[in-house]
Amino acid sequence: MLAAQAAGASVRWADFDPATGELPPGAVEAVVRERTRLVAVTAASNLIGTRPDIPAIADVAHAAGALLWVDGVHATAHVLTDVPASGADFWVCSPYKFLGPHHGVLAAAPSLLETLHPDKLLPSSDAVPERFELGTLPYELLAGTTAAVDFLADLALTDPSLPRRERLVTSFAALEEHEDSLLATLEARLRAIPGLTAYSNAKRRTPTLLVTVEGRDPQELRAALAERGVNAPAGHFYAWECSHHLGLGATGGLRMGLAPYTDAEDVDRLATGLEEICGIDR
Repeated sequence: MLAAQAAGASVRWADFDPATGELPPGAVEAVVRERTRLVAVTAASNLIGTRPDIPAIADVAHAAGALLWVDGVHATAHVLTDVPASGADFWVCSPYKFLGPHHGVLAAAPSLLETLHPDKLLPSSDAVPERFELGTLPYELLAGTTAAVDFLADLALTDPSLPRRERLVTSFAALEEHEDSLLATLEARLRAIPGLTAYSNAKRRTPTLLVTVEGRDPQELRAALAERGVNAPAGHFYAWECSHHLGLGATGGLRMGLAPYTDAEDVDRLATGLEEICGIDR
């Protein structure tokens, strides 16, 4: 928004349906014009988990001669990433979401990066990708990222002699099955709680559940769950536009997310805790 303002460019928004958490048909086409130069979209909402149809959005962007920038921070932790298949020109994420260290990642074709010239220190290299770095690379973080990817590749305990990409495909298939199964169990219990409203309703989404409970402050719920050994944070999680579009403003809601290390006992403790807090005696 600030960059557009500085350049004198206009920004158009494709609003999602608050009831479903999904982009309505034609929502992107309605805001893309022949003068559109960049389309930016999340691969998965970190607030409600929605996974838009990225290849379809890429087709719309490219038909208008625009580039597609995909925020894959939340999606990369839960869904196997294939940047060329997605149609994204730029894919950004951070390894801290997939069990690695906290730093930034941008994936793009070297030929495309050659056309971009960011501000940089005069003596630093103008080669790609070094021109996008601010100095010496964080080698310890890069080593930690490699370790995280290797760990994920071995989640399904496949043949270690297979190429890492093949192992990642197998592991992420097992990961999605594991997380989706736990999410189904969790949702069945939470959606039965009187006064609870769930905002994660898209057909395709990550194992993320955002809820509010009538008459309860989300931070109160968070604190009460923490006392029961459950880490379920509350807030808007920097998803400012999404939270406001849902009518939750700066308060946001209680967000629950599942991960490779989450098990059935964790889910039961979470569901039981929220039921107790809401006065349900099972």
